[in-house]
Amino acid sequence: MDAKQTIEAGKAILGIEFGSTRIKAVLIDQENIPIAQGSHSWENQLVDGLWTYSVEAIWYGLQDCYADLRKNVKTQYDIEIEALAAIGISAMMHGYMAFNKKEEILVPFRTWRNTNTGQAAGILSELFHYNIPLRWSISHLYQAILNNEEHVHDIDYLTTLAGFIHWQLTGQRVLGIGDASGMLPIDPATQNYSAEMVTKFDQLIADRSYNWKLLDILPKVLPAGVNAGFLTPEGAKRLDVSGHLKAGIPFCPPEGDAGTGMVATNAVKQRTGNVSAGTSSFSMIVLEKDLSKPYEMIDMVTTPDGSPVAMVHCNNCTSDLNAWVNLFKEYQELMGIPVNMDELYGKLYNHALTGQADCGGLMSYNYFSGEPVTGLAEGRPLFVRSANDRFTLANFMRAHLYSSVGVLKLGNDILFKEEHIKVDRITGHGGLFKTKGVGQRVLAAALNSPISVMETAGEGGPWGMALLGSYLVNNTENRSLADFLDKQVFAGNTGVEITPTPEEVAGFNAYLENYKACLPIEQAAVNYKR
Repeated sequence: MDAKQTIEAGKAILGIEFGSTRIKAVLIDQENIPIAQGSHSWENQLVDGLWTYSVEAIWYGLQDCYADLRKNVKTQYDIEIEALAAIGISAMMHGYMAFNKKEEILVPFRTWRNTNTGQAAGILSELFHYNIPLRWSISHLYQAILNNEEHVHDIDYLTTLAGFIHWQLTGQRVLGIGDASGMLPIDPATQNYSAEMVTKFDQLIADRSYNWKLLDILPKVLPAGVNAGFLTPEGAKRLDVSGHLKAGIPFCPPEGDAGTGMVATNAVKQRTGNVSAGTSSFSMIVLEKDLSKPYEMIDMVTTPDGSPVAMVHCNNCTSDLNAWVNLFKEYQELMGIPVNMDELYGKLYNHALTGQADCGGLMSYNYFSGEPVTGLAEGRPLFVRSANDRFTLANFMRAHLYSSVGVLKLGNDILFKEEHIKVDRITGHGGLFKTKGVGQRVLAAALNSPISVMETAGEGGPWGMALLGSYLVNNTENRSLADFLDKQVFAGNTGVEITPTPEEVAGFNAYLENYKACLPIEQAAVNYKR
């Protein structure tokens, strides 16, 4: 079938991912190749000191994204989408969406970006003897309990953003195991929430007299490849306001953006890893064995099929870098020079590679929000230099590129230097890698490891979600997820690899020593309230 015939026959598969700044839909054919896309831009809001997206913005964004996909299909193929082989929903992991019995949200969605849960995360980490990050759903829940928030009494269901949308489209209170591992730790033996930790949590809050136990309010955990429900008539109307899309389409388990990144980079097998670098960044290394002990910088999550993964998550990545590029855009506009953003990014990024390996002493902190890895509860973007530093455009841009992955390196140094984790292949994807070869070379220097990037590097997540939908309906040989990706999707394609030079590694290490030494400057900026 060609693309038009695939869509007409209802054989296309839809993946939708809610990222931090963009909601994107990708339609793929039976060969797992993208054949149409749609998107919607959005931004989080700071409301009462917490980062959130409104429920209205969520639904408007989903509908506008799907409408854009539908419009593009109409333009490209002159047909309507009426049926699909499968649908999958993914979104930013973790966070807190609590609902009452009437399916009403009890407090505004609290996203992964919030760092107000330090007290709860600390208590739970000690109780479980397991690193519980600030952004995990269980941290948000227990912090709300510690804060004596009234809404906790009325919780009937607690889920993530992907779980919420999936629930409203299918009626099913379920979650993919990868996303679920960011709500509460998963027991690898049972492929379910840790029974020991569930019991400890219920005992911890027993004196609160809530009318629920933890498992009563959490979504059911499902691995990749399992049916997670079907599009209901009400869900069809919510997704496609034009009314063309028919109900009954099967859904794969909803996943987090970390899981879709692993799928999109073929990194679900042991000794593989990937780095996603966009508004936030995270690395995922699939482990052969458990770590020797818990680390505050490292989260233990799972692949979409349940394998243990060491995750280093950084709240900040390219936001500050993008802000500086936009400043150069304003300058071009002021000078009356036409602006092509791809060209602007390309020129600045490639020029950065001509700078000194240690950025000439220049230093950047890209902290738009707090950064738990370095212990910062809030963020203040900073650029720091001394009078004697080499203040050139190349060094300036290189410092901002280094800053985008600096915190990521701190966490990965634990894995490679202390735990001696072995990795055969690390693949990069996300916005940082759109300019060919630049972000890839910077990350290679940071991790002192070869980095591969595939053609899908810029927009891997929604395609990865569509692949999980394909795994649900096209896995005719009953392969494992890793084998399905290896044999039916990537067929040996490992992308283009860049290996860092010794000079680049030494330069990044010198930059990072300055970065660590100057962290008190960032802390002082945070301490100064204005």
